[in-house]
Amino acid sequence: MLSAEVLSTAPMEIKGHLRGASNGTFLVELDGDPHALAVYKPVQGERPLWDFPSGTLSGREIATRVIDEALGFNLVPPTVWRESGEYGAGMCQEWIDESETEAVVDLVPEGRVPEAWLSVLRARDDRYNAVELVHADHPRLRDLALLDAVINNADRKAGHILITPEGRIFGIDHGIALHEEDKLRTVLWGWSGEELTSDHVSALRDLQVVMNGEFSGVDEWLTGRERAALRSRVADLLTTRMYPTHAQEWPSIPWPVF
Repeated sequence: MLSAEVLSTAPMEIKGHLRGASNGTFLVELDGDPHALAVYKPVQGERPLWDFPSGTLSGREIATRVIDEALGFNLVPPTVWRESGEYGAGMCQEWIDESETEAVVDLVPEGRVPEAWLSVLRARDDRYNAVELVHADHPRLRDLALLDAVINNADRKAGHILITPEGRIFGIDHGIALHEEDKLRTVLWGWSGEELTSDHVSALRDLQVVMNGEFSGVDEWLTGRERAALRSRVADLLTTRMYPTHAQEWPSIPWPVF
């Protein structure tokens, strides 16, 4: 893993523009080391959104990393604020090499859910074939589903879940999260309405303890209402002891899914 110091201060050279991203996103090399790769998202590359204040997405990504660490999951790659860069200040996150063959979210023909996978929804594909959106029943995905519930992730697409060649799972792209209004949209609904595991109850309690004081690395990036909503979501999860269910007033699946 790259250190926070390297990510935030090492000399940076842009190696490529990730054109599939919604906002300005660049692959960069740090400190002249071809193995020290990162993703750089400058604030000035953020596209305006109707429901998120301009210039706040980088901070939300950094806050999510801090929350992830407080939960003890370590699903989010090291993510820091960087003052300098070719396009100005913004977020810098360690690059994760992704497996070209493994996947943990898929579309399968209706009724053919693989063993140890969970069905999320039934739909029709572009050829009007009956299909099901499914994801693996994997403990790290369950962790990611809880993290999404805590941060109120409005954009957990399948493409935002990475699995490395070694089989480790990471979650990325958390700029559209931590809003004060309920906006949870995710492909990881397989545990919806189930009871929280004891490990997840413990993780939430640990997070709540940290949040009882000044939550350095999180509070500075959020408004007062967003900070209050974060604490309220954690309290609600500990009260219900259940994974969230689909909201009726907000689309529960991001689009596009992949």
